Amino acid sequence: MAEAKTTTPAAAAEAGPAEQGNNTKTVVVVGVDDSDHSNRALEWAVRHVAAGAELVIVHAKPSAASIMGFGGPVGIGGAGEALRCVETDLRKIAEAVVERARRVCIANSVHALIEVVEGEPRYVLCNAAEKHRADLLVVGSHGYGAIKRALLGSVSDYCAHHAHCSVTIVKDPKPKH
Repeated sequence: MAEAKTTTPAAAAEAGPAEQGNNTKTVVVVGVDDSDHSNRALEWAVRHVAAGAELVIVHAKPSAASIMGFGGPVGIGGAGEALRCVETDLRKIAEAVVERARRVCIANSVHALIEVVEGEPRYVLCNAAEKHRADLLVVGSHGYGAIKRALLGSVSDYCAHHAHCSVTIVKDPKPKH
């Protein structure tokens, strides 16, 4: 059902939109990570837009260096060992995200291309939407307030303003009063 394909930003740039061929199907890119928010976005896309569309699921895997910062931790084993441990953890998280996306697709009889691309999520998702000539980019919303959004940045907000296609932001359902 779902294919896993790991690409680097350089390989993604080289592949370009030629992968699409002359396909006239609607192309939907869905951003996923290890959060419930992105899982809801994937489930929404599978339920509402996957039928008859080409579905591309993208996980942006941060680099170990970006997590640790430039200096990195110092101590027992040194920075090199810490970097390897962080990289191993990030790879395990990416594998779990891909496996969860596969299960959602299989459970809904949906075929999808699944990509893991190293980089900052906001850029990875916008680049993937452009690379695949997406008609729609679907992302989840963490529901940050204005202060957290200003401090942490919002992937969904960035994508809504910078993607070259329509963007659907799937929010958590609020309880009805």
